[in-house]
Order: sequence, then C-alpha cells, then structure tokens
Amino acid sequence: MMGWGVFRIFSLLAILFVGTALADSGEFDMSRWSSIMDDIRVRAAEQKISESMIEDTLRSPAFIPSIVKSDKNQSEFKLTLDSYLARTVKSDRISKGRRMRTKYDSMLNHVENTYGVQPHVILAFWGMESNYGEVKSRHRLIDAFFTLIYDGRREKFFSEQLLALMKIADKNSLDINKMRGSWAGAMGHFQFIPTTLETYGVDGDGDKKVDIINNVSDAMASAGNYLSKLGWNKNEKIARRVILPADFDTSLLDGKTKKTLNEWAKMGVLNPDGTEIPHGEMVAGLVADVANLPDAIPADENPDTDIAPMPVITAYLTYPNFYRIKKWNNSNWYAIAISELADKLK
Repeated sequence: MMGWGVFRIFSLLAILFVGTALADSGEFDMSRWSSIMDDIRVRAAEQKISESMIEDTLRSPAFIPSIVKSDKNQSEFKLTLDSYLARTVKSDRISKGRRMRTKYDSMLNHVENTYGVQPHVILAFWGMESNYGEVKSRHRLIDAFFTLIYDGRREKFFSEQLLALMKIADKNSLDINKMRGSWAGAMGHFQFIPTTLETYGVDGDGDKKVDIINNVSDAMASAGNYLSKLGWNKNEKIARRVILPADFDTSLLDGKTKKTLNEWAKMGVLNPDGTEIPHGEMVAGLVADVANLPDAIPADENPDTDIAPMPVITAYLTYPNFYRIKKWNNSNWYAIAISELADKLK
C-alpha cells in the first residue's frame, strides 16, 4: 500500500495540471493546501472513516480555479417571475415529465405509497433539478470541495460536506473519485448536497446501497423521504394563482404575512376567473412579483364610477406545502415553479 507521502505527491501533481490557470486567483499557497489535506485526514479518522477511503479521497484532489470564479461571481441578476417560469415550466420539460411518468410508473407509485409524496410532485422536483437526469455534472466532487475549502469563504461548511461525502462513499462502497456534481457540490438526479443525502438518503431498490447519482430508484426514494420529513401533505395544494384588487397592499405580497383563506377572501382575493377562492381557516401567504407589477388604474380615472377598478395584480396563494418546498430551496420563484410544473404533470 502506498504511503501518505506518495499520495501527497499525486495531489501536488494534480494541482500542477491547472497551474497556468492560477494566475487569475493569485499565487497558490501550497502550505495551506497541504494543511487542509492534513486536517481532513485527521478529522476523517476521528469520525471512523476507513483508512482506504481516506487514502482514496486524498490521492489526487485538484484545485479548480473556475470553481472559485463561479463562487465569487454568482449573478445577482434576478429574472421576473414570468421569465423564470418561461425558462423552467417549459413545454419540452412537461412532455418529458409525462414520458417519465409512464416509464417509472411503478417506482413513482412506490414512493407515494411509502412516503406520501405524489408522482407529479416527485417529477416536478426531478425536472427542475436535473431535467430528469439529463443535466450532466462537470466536476469531481472531491475537487469541488477541496477547492472551496481552500478558497475559505465557507471553509467550515464545505469541510463538513466533504467529510459527509466520504462517509456516504465509505458506507455504500462507492468510488469517491468517480462521484461528480455541480461546482457547489450538489449531486445526483435531485441535486442533494452530501449532508442532506447523509440525513435523508434511502435505499430505493433494496440493494443495501444508496446511490442517488447512478440509481434512479434511490434518488426518487431519497427525494420522497426528504419531502416527507419536511412534513409534506399530499392532500394540500402547493399554491393557487389568484388576482387582487388594484389597490391591494403590496407589502403583504412577500409570502411572510399569513392569514386564513377567509381573511384573504374578505380582502378581495379572487380566482383568476373572478370567482371566490375556497373559504376556510387554512393559513396561507401571498406571493407576487412586486418589483414588476403593472400600474394600477386609479378609481377616479375609471370611466364608469359605479364600477370598481378591475383586479390587475396576479399573485399566488401559498399554502403550507409551499413553505416546505422553501426548506429544499429558499426561493419563492422556485417553489412557484414546482407548483406550476407539478400541476402540469398531474
């Protein structure tokens, strides 16, 4: 068996392969890189990760400058809700989702029976996260995590992710050097980070392994288990598109203010066709693209003063499942897209 010194040499050689690209990120600190590997080795041993897994992990991690660039230059540009939905709830994604419903019918039904999450909901997450497994991951996960640890912006977080990945690979006899994911370390059909997978991952096909990258059954079961643990209620909607009076208080449209359906109805919230929304004591929020609302028509400019201004604000009533989705991805737009896509896939 090769010693630690030989593994370190392999690692340093891997770094040299990307040496010409390091100019953009400044001088590379080899002592820091070595210190990080030493720290991971010690912590992994303390957490009872096998020596063979530690050696496999530390054999040849590479520093990838483009990952640092991606982490530091995440776009702050925000799409309008309509633009976001146009990009995510696309006709081809809907069509492919319907084909996947037929192809994986028994598997999806098993997930529903076991975890209480409907097939169209699982398909919506699958479509959003990886376009049903079509999106291929670019980076070896160990490279991504070592690079992000070295970068230092969230060193503690990414160290925890790497150690969780090592535990997962060790427990499930997976080749950690072949596990690939996004530059930020998300992996598989549903783009779990390692700590999420470690907590919620389950064996979907009974082979006593959990592999959400290569095994669709494990991926679906893990997604169902995660949503179930978040409190998913299959008898509730996620969100409902509604319209509001032109003079509606837009400060209430961030999803944080919660009222009963009866209270929202009294404030003029209507279905898109102008009929009343369901009444009841269920608590819901309201979400709208406040930054891009159309200009309201003042009442004194209405040609018929006996008729109130028509509702002009489109919004979404957001039910408890909506907020469970936000624990998966803390974005109102994402949760609305899941709702819209799931409705299309029923």
